[in-house]
Amino acid sequence: GKEMLVRAMHAASPRSKAALRTINIGSIAANQIESVLFGHEKGAFTGAIKTTEGKIEIANGGTLFLDEVGDIPLPLQVKLLRFIQERVIERIGGRKSIPVDVRIVCATHRDLNQMITDKTFRDDLYYRLAEVPVHIPRLADRQGDAVLLAKHFLSRFAREMNPSIKGFASSALTAIDQWDWPGNVRELENR
Repeated sequence: GKEMLVRAMHAASPRSKAALRTINIGSIAANQIESVLFGHEKGAFTGAIKTTEGKIEIANGGTLFLDEVGDIPLPLQVKLLRFIQERVIERIGGRKSIPVDVRIVCATHRDLNQMITDKTFRDDLYYRLAEVPVHIPRLADRQGDAVLLAKHFLSRFAREMNPSIKGFASSALTAIDQWDWPGNVRELENR
């Protein structure tokens, strides 16, 4: 659900003509997050055979979605905070400041307030990121949404795989509506 929400926000914004870049921080090795976000210059480290723009730079003018922002290592949070405050980045191994205009949207399943208390997430970064916090309730807590989304997914997949399928049996709709959906929208789509 969160990525669908971010895509809708981006599409409805003045930034819709520019890039939307999504980065799932939790799926990137901790030692590669900085390079993925900020890019690197040729020769900056072993294996850096060419200059590579980071996702922040690529999203210039558009939207950057940082999924699982709570997984950003503490030392890298300082560099992210600097970027948010100054709107410039430096690639790893670079000496030049690169201005970037990007909207940042973040999501996490972690309790960032507890992480702040535990000193594993910077409070100053949290306050920069949490300008407009949006709590997305679990799919099971949004009455009727599971059936609406299931119909959407059925329509899309039927077009791709079997156009003769037109809908759900009423017993299937009841089962969809009554299931707890612990995996939220991703679980619904996969089922």
